[in-house]
Amino acid sequence: MLTYDYVFPLLNGQMQDLMEYEGKVVLIVNTASKCGFTPQYEGLEELYRQFRDEGFVILGFPCNQFGEQEPGTEDDITNFLECNYTVTFPIFKKVLVNGENANPLFKKLKDMAPGTMGTKDIKWNFTKFLVSRDRKNVIRFASTKTPDSIRGYIADELMKI
Repeated sequence: MLTYDYVFPLLNGQMQDLMEYEGKVVLIVNTASKCGFTPQYEGLEELYRQFRDEGFVILGFPCNQFGEQEPGTEDDITNFLECNYTVTFPIFKKVLVNGENANPLFKKLKDMAPGTMGTKDIKWNFTKFLVSRDRKNVIRFASTKTPDSIRGYIADELMKI
């Protein structure tokens, strides 16, 4: 089972306790500002607005490990989002998602939901992990899966009690 025993800094520096999301369906995404998949921010925001009142949240974690497509500071990321996308779901400070120093949340997500052929490493930006309310199930979606294409999975998880 995934635990939410983590506190991570948001882009604005405020510390966020993930225990606040206990009992919710959570979509965790590694993001980047200069990626071909960056327009997925629009679809992610649509999902968040559609389902947030039903107990759904998206957590964005910028990462610069893939093609150095998130090279900026937290202020750069904030400015980019404010100028290009209306993102109202939480965005955290940059993290590593692969390697020895990977964020512990991503280490656990990768253990619970390995990728193609059992590989653990995340392959690219905008890999998505959908976590059930009870945190026992995690579904991994590749970067190429658009937010709209996973809408049904989210709706199904929200119907489970």
